[in-house]
Amino acid sequence: MARASDDTVTDAQLIARCVASDDRHAFAELVRRHQSAVRACLRRLTSGNHALADDLAQDTFVLAWRNLKSFRQEARFSTWLYRIATNCWLAQARKRREEPLGDGDADLADGDSDDADSGGEHTPDATRSASLRIDLERAMRVLSRAERAAIVQCYDNDLSHEEAAYVLGMPVGTVKTHILRAKRKLKVALASWAPEGEGGLA
Repeated sequence: MARASDDTVTDAQLIARCVASDDRHAFAELVRRHQSAVRACLRRLTSGNHALADDLAQDTFVLAWRNLKSFRQEARFSTWLYRIATNCWLAQARKRREEPLGDGDADLADGDSDDADSGGEHTPDATRSASLRIDLERAMRVLSRAERAAIVQCYDNDLSHEEAAYVLGMPVGTVKTHILRAKRKLKVALASWAPEGEGGLA
């Protein structure tokens, strides 16, 4: 039998092992493969709040383990995880009774400084890129929860409108509407970057 950590083993095979025999090693491999993408998704949803995103990522994989037998593979496993992660984010927002866009400046600044420290010298391009990331995160705060979620799924997670509709539990037409509204808001918020051709969303 191939080891769970063997990259030739597919997600579907790992899932089958989990379902058939509660194989925690197989699930650990699924976590290893997908945790970075899930965390990145949640960091965008939480406006750069790394601590909250990591907590929600942990919740996501706990729920995925508990509900794995209900996964019918009508979507990719990664897409199913995005759906769970988004629901965790929405549940947290409702629990806190506030928009999940919070005051993420400190977390965002910490994250950028970590990246900069690991990269060595600060070049003009790196500084500009970091500034754009911060401005984009701030701009995302003008979006509603639904608009933010739609943008993150389609642009950050590179999902189709149909896949995003599955993740968000809404009609495809509604996803497209949220995308259009979000892009208009972001275009205004990032207008100062437009002359450099870095407005973000075309």
